[in-house]
Parts: sequence; structure tokens; C-alpha cells
Amino acid sequence: MAPTLYELAGAQDERFSPYCWRVRFALAHKGLKPEVKPLAYHQIRSVGHCGHPTVPILIDDSKEVCDSWAIASHLEEAYPEKPALFGPGARRMGQYKFIEAWTNQVLHPAIMPLIVLDIFERLQPEDQAYFRETREKRVGSLEAARGDETARREMIKTQLAPVRFALSRQKWLGGDSPDYADYIVAGTLQWPRVSSPRRVVEDPAVEEWFERMLDLFDGMGRKAPALR
Repeated sequence: MAPTLYELAGAQDERFSPYCWRVRFALAHKGLKPEVKPLAYHQIRSVGHCGHPTVPILIDDSKEVCDSWAIASHLEEAYPEKPALFGPGARRMGQYKFIEAWTNQVLHPAIMPLIVLDIFERLQPEDQAYFRETREKRVGSLEAARGDETARREMIKTQLAPVRFALSRQKWLGGDSPDYADYIVAGTLQWPRVSSPRRVVEDPAVEEWFERMLDLFDGMGRKAPALR
């Protein structure tokens, strides 16, 4: 039986969650074709038994796994015969956790103010009050968060310096071929691509890599409708 992936969707079925995109890439890397089911924010707690307030949620052979990192770890353990998501050696896992933490704690906060109002406008009405309340705790007023767009893009370019540095020395963040390091960062760049009409990344090296990421797995990422 194919795994079932529950992921976030907007009012017009926009699939913009960066964490869900990490899992989409990871499943494709493993050669797995899940049944994908959309959820609005207000529907998430109705799924499964883990009580997790966010997606992704994966149901795989009756096992319920919540959180993108936990899902990637599950896929690696459950499907060892399929292409590895992580490089060899347990010590390298710390490197992937570092990339995840950097992406979540540095890159996400740089991008969110630029696109947060666009996301709000694409949600189902039932989700908008929750989204406003939770996101304004992070960025202040949704309407004012964007500020100077040029300055925001410059900040994002600055924060992307480690990615740019790595790509100057190797084709993929994972080395000779893409792995979960690439999927973490690409999931985050897919987030504004499918939720906002604004140009977020102005960095030729990163953009070229991201275009290659969108072409992976028969163009899976590119097939998601972009707003710009």
C-alpha cells in the first residue's frame, strides 16, 4: 500500500508548506509515490492520533509519523534498500540537523515577512484568524511586515551566503547528487514560489541550483503552479 501524505493547502489548493515540500522531495528520492491529501489549517488536528498541530503527516503501513525530520528519518529506516537520503556515517547526521536548524531559524525568518500577507490572502476564511494571530506574534502586523521589499531581498541574499558558498564548490548541497540537504533548502524556496507573486531570491548561483531542483523527479517541483 502506498504511503499517505497529508499536506497543507490554501483556498485554491496551493501547496505552499516548506516542510511538506521537504517530504515530497524525500519520498520521490526514495522512489515512493504517496497518496497526497490536502488539509486546511483547521482540519489538521482531525487527522491521525499524534495530535500534531501542523503538517506534514505521513501514514505508512499503519505507522503515523509527524514532522518533516521524523518522516525523513522514518523513510531512511523503513526503506534502506532505496537511495539514501543522508550521507554515510552517523556522525554526518549532525550536519543535516545543522542545515535544518539554519534553514528554520535563519532563512525562514528572512523570507516570511516578505510573503506572509500573500499567504494570508490565499487561505480559506476559516484559517485566516488563526494564521493572523500566530504569525503576528512573529512578524507584527501582516500588512506592515513586508516593509522595504528591496531591503528584504538583500537580507535574504545575505542569509543565502552559505548556500552560495557550498554551490561554488559542488553541484548539489549533498555533493555529487542531491540529498536531504538539498530538499530542506529547496522546500523553503518553493514556499514563496507557490504562495507569492514577489521575487524573493536574487542570487544567480542559488537560482540556477533551484531551477535544477524543480526539474528533479520528472519536474515534480515545477509542476506546482507558481505565482510569478
